Amino acid sequence: MHHHNHYYGQTHVLARYCGLNDTQPPRLRGYLQHGWNISCGWNPVHEFFDGAWRYVWSDAPRRRGHSLGRRNYHVIGAPWLYLLENEPEPVPPPAREGTLWFLFHGWEGGKITGDHQRLIDEIRETEPGPVTFSLYYTEYERPEVRRTYEDAGFDVVSFGKRGWNYQGTDRRFLHKQLHALRRHERVASNRLSTAIFYGISAGCQPAVYGDPMELAGENPLFGGTARIARLWGDLLGKDVDMTTAREITDLELGRPWLMPPEELRLILDWENHD
Repeated sequence: MHHHNHYYGQTHVLARYCGLNDTQPPRLRGYLQHGWNISCGWNPVHEFFDGAWRYVWSDAPRRRGHSLGRRNYHVIGAPWLYLLENEPEPVPPPAREGTLWFLFHGWEGGKITGDHQRLIDEIRETEPGPVTFSLYYTEYERPEVRRTYEDAGFDVVSFGKRGWNYQGTDRRFLHKQLHALRRHERVASNRLSTAIFYGISAGCQPAVYGDPMELAGENPLFGGTARIARLWGDLLGKDVDMTTAREITDLELGRPWLMPPEELRLILDWENHD
C-alpha cells in the first residue's frame, strides 16, 4: 500500500463507509488520488508499480491517463463524498457565518512565496463577514506566515497533518474540515483547489481570487494556473454562480461514480475483510 493512500485519512473514510475497521483500514492494492488534479490524478513524476490499480475521483483523470498511455484505472468518486455519506448534515443545520479562506499551500518539499499583505488587503475589501483563515501545516508551522494573518485579525486555524510514510496522519483531518465548512457561508482561496470543491459540496458559496503565489519547484507540465483559467474559468472570481459551481463540483469530485458499500469493497479488494 502506497503511503499516499493514507493522506488526510482517506482510506479510513472509505473503510468506515464499507463497514470495516476505520482505525486500521485494509491494505489498498493500488494508488488512491488524494487531491483534485488537473491531469491524470497524480503529479508528473509520481512512480507507479506495474499492474497496480489507480483509483481516481472522476472520469476526467482516467481519460487523461489513457492519453498518456496509462491503464488500470478505477473511477470511484472522491473519499470526501463518502465522508458526506458517513456524516450527513445535522438537522437542523448549524448556523453559517463568514468565510473560510484557504491559502494555497506548499508541501514537505516546497514552500510558497507571494505578497501576503496584498492578499490580506484584498480579503478585507471583499469578504462581507468574519474570516477564518486556514493554513496547511507547512505554513502554519512557519511563524512568519502564521503571524502575518493572526496580526491581520483573522482567526487562523489548521486541520492537521496529512502524514508522511505512514507517520503523523491525522485521520480526522477531513472530518474537521467538513465541520468548519458547514459553519461558514463562503469558501475562498487564491487558487482553485481541492478545498474549494469540498466547500461547494458542503453548501458554501465559492470564490477564487488574489495573488496565486508561487510554489518552489512547481512543475509546469500540466499547464498551471493558465490552464485552470481556460478550463475552469467559471469557478474563478469573487462572485461565482452557485448552480454552475455545483454542477462542476459534482463532476470533479465524481458524484456520478459513487458506489454502494458492497460494490466499493469489491473494487478495492476488501470483500474478505471485516
